[in-house]
Amino acid sequence: MKQLDLRGKKDSQEIAWIIRDKYGGHADPELLTKDIQRLKTGEPLAYLIGSVPFLNCEIGLSYKPLIPRAETEYWVEQAIKKISIFCSYKQKVLKPVKCLDVFAGSGCLGIAILKNVPNSKVVFTEKDKKLLTQIETNLKLNKIPPSRYQIIQSDILSNVTKRFDYVLANPPYIPVRRKLPAGVMKWEPKQALRGGVDGLLFIRKFLKQAKNYLKPGGQIWLEFDSGQKPAIEKLITDFGYQNNQFYRDQYKRWRFVTLQNVV
Repeated sequence: MKQLDLRGKKDSQEIAWIIRDKYGGHADPELLTKDIQRLKTGEPLAYLIGSVPFLNCEIGLSYKPLIPRAETEYWVEQAIKKISIFCSYKQKVLKPVKCLDVFAGSGCLGIAILKNVPNSKVVFTEKDKKLLTQIETNLKLNKIPPSRYQIIQSDILSNVTKRFDYVLANPPYIPVRRKLPAGVMKWEPKQALRGGVDGLLFIRKFLKQAKNYLKPGGQIWLEFDSGQKPAIEKLITDFGYQNNQFYRDQYKRWRFVTLQNVV
């Protein structure tokens, strides 16, 4: 193989990951050279490889959804633990726990629940038509039976008609004026990142409606940007939510909130 232009330790590590995860340890020199050129343009490594791991799942990225973040994986793992406990109770009455993944994108939230909580069913909502295909592809990739899920094209909750035990949401929440890394700006979908002038456009719309889709005792799990906590506290009060708890992520930043529907 011809000499590759490696500019540093980070580049070498990323190329090693491509060889391991995309080519199974044995890369064709010509194809690898093309991948290295793509890497040099700033294209995210995850898009180059074509998938990322997420809580015992493989999440395909062929339709270029938002790349799942470690912070999201952290709180979804906490949600799965909670849902599993709830599911143990539900099994006594032979009813599956019903979950809703809003702003689904790649479908990583709902797929992780389906893969890790056997007695669960998930409805996915996503506005972007091509990402509906991505969700379906990822469900098949993870061998989830069609009887356990439904995919709905919906602007937030507009086409949802049922109530759920758990509603999970990772909405766009980055303010339009905030500068993002060049690779993120160029390659990842802006509609999955930008949340209006203050970053709260979609969170505000979601919280205004979401409690109407909870069963008695149901719970919302919502991701947000750490600096938005005071504004979200006000929205929670304005929209009549009562039982809520804020949590930090693995980096000690405020990252998600749970909201309980009062029985």
